[in-house]
Amino acid sequence: MKSKWKSSIFVKTQVYLVVFCIILLLTVWFVELFFFSVSYRNYQKKLVTSIADEILYSKDIESDNIEQMAYENNICISVFDTFGDIKEYNTKMNGCMLNTSKTNDVVYSFLNSSDKKVSKIIKFADDNKGYMYGVKNNNLDIFIYTPLEDHSIVNTVLKNQLLYLIIVAIFLSCAVSLFISNLITKPIRKITNNAINIGKENYNNVFTQTGIKEIDDLQEALNTAQKELSKVQAYQKDLIANVSHDLKTPLTMIKAYAEKIKDISYKDKKVLDNDIDIITDEVDRLTLLVNDILDLSKLENNADVLTTERYDIVEQIKDIIKKYDIIKNAEDYTFITDLPDKVYIKADKGKINQVIYNLINNAINYTGKDKKVYISLKKENKDYVFKVTDTGKGIKKEDIKNIWTKYYKNDKNHRRNVISTGIGLSIVKEILEKHEFEYGVDSKINHGSTFYFKFKESKK
Repeated sequence: MKSKWKSSIFVKTQVYLVVFCIILLLTVWFVELFFFSVSYRNYQKKLVTSIADEILYSKDIESDNIEQMAYENNICISVFDTFGDIKEYNTKMNGCMLNTSKTNDVVYSFLNSSDKKVSKIIKFADDNKGYMYGVKNNNLDIFIYTPLEDHSIVNTVLKNQLLYLIIVAIFLSCAVSLFISNLITKPIRKITNNAINIGKENYNNVFTQTGIKEIDDLQEALNTAQKELSKVQAYQKDLIANVSHDLKTPLTMIKAYAEKIKDISYKDKKVLDNDIDIITDEVDRLTLLVNDILDLSKLENNADVLTTERYDIVEQIKDIIKKYDIIKNAEDYTFITDLPDKVYIKADKGKINQVIYNLINNAINYTGKDKKVYISLKKENKDYVFKVTDTGKGIKKEDIKNIWTKYYKNDKNHRRNVISTGIGLSIVKEILEKHEFEYGVDSKINHGSTFYFKFKESKK
């Protein structure tokens, strides 16, 4: 539990924010302490250069102006004429270092040279430093000196201030990170709990909006998953009930007729043959159920590969309809067809065979009292559309989206006139989606339903 707490988002967010604040302040501290002297020196150089240019190129500048410049900027200024004499406006501020031997050496060396500018840092015996700048122009020689003071005291003050600032910032960052961590992690913790509940098959969790896009998107995804899993759970229960029923009925009949054969029918060959036929039919029903479940499983898991070929689908439809002659004759069903002579399709013939069988079986199971089933293949725009229509009760709008789900039945008391497993439409859906054929159903209450799929004619 301890390791999980340490690795939680709540703790990590706090740690990251505090560390970020400390690194930021230490960076500022480092920059101030190690670059302050360099920045100050560059600033002073630019200052004296700009003052020298102002004096040099000003036509009416007075000595009072120069004196004011010197005192305002804590610098020494001397102006020489072309003969090397010091004019009357040589500043005499306290601590001015222009009259020392070192500065005089620089001054007179520059005056006697052909150089136009001189820029030099002078170091004195007491470790004080100063910056000397000289320039010649317009019959004037200007020298400006500015001290580069020892800033150790300033550095010490900055260190102390930054130290206090770091301590205060740590406390503030802890408080802010606590607030932010809780703001971010509280909905995440709630999502985690809801996800755990979903894993425990509790699908009544409430997801509330937080205003954070990523978290709200995650909640929406989990909410959708919860709804779908709730449907799956309901379908699963329905599946178990229906499979149990479909297995129980033929097994019960097989057992009953086997016992009858053992006890009674074996004496009468005609009755015996009839009982054996019934057992065979029920075994066929079981086989069909198992095969359909296996086929659907393969289709859903992409384990069944399509083997496409070009063939005449009209011939295929007619062959399938012929196999229903027994039902048409025995139970007075009517198949009304509207088919062209030939239409070629490129598809998996065996899979499309399953689709047509399942759609016709579905229509026979749900058609009305007139026992009519309409089968057509017509060209609509650029596509051919295969339709199977019944005259039954129809399907409610809210149920249409669910009919393709395995073992979903909108009418639990429908007749089973043909062998059916209850997952026929699921197989139809998977096969048609693998072929990328458009499919659907149009239905009106008390006016029947029309199941269809579309495909493009294969020219060659």
